[in-house]
Amino acid sequence: MKNLFLVFVALTFFFSCSPKQEPKTVYLVRHAEKQLLGDDPELSVAGSARARKLAQILADQQIEHVFSTDFVRTKATAQPLVDAQSGLSIELYDVKKQDDLVKELRQRKGNALVVGHSNTIHHVANYFVESGDKFPELEDIEYNYIFVLTLEKDGSSRVERKVFRDF
Repeated sequence: MKNLFLVFVALTFFFSCSPKQEPKTVYLVRHAEKQLLGDDPELSVAGSARARKLAQILADQQIEHVFSTDFVRTKATAQPLVDAQSGLSIELYDVKKQDDLVKELRQRKGNALVVGHSNTIHHVANYFVESGDKFPELEDIEYNYIFVLTLEKDGSSRVERKVFRDF
């Protein structure tokens, strides 16, 4: 009887420590096209159009959280989606604390959008790549990628890199 109890305790401990997360989809994008002048430029005309297109793409995806770095161009990329859906707001994250962002993405319930930069967004995606090649840093001229992260309840995840025209 004592051995059976120890097995039960061990199994309970094992299953309570196994990685779990809320199943969800997270969309990662680099900010849309920016103007070429200034340290914190606004979106260009093309960038504003891309931001509106992103809002259309995600309109039916039940987005509950929007994360952005604290730059004009990243917030402006997310703003059309926030404006189109009541109850959404932009939550700022520190690009230097990507571990904290990944932890939030795993713990939060509901689908999310994360807007970052060409030299940072691939790092977030790579946290969720379980096997296979990691994603390289985006080139300065690449604005058309959407990384789609699927997080499963058992802690597993997969990442697909798509382009806007795939939606």
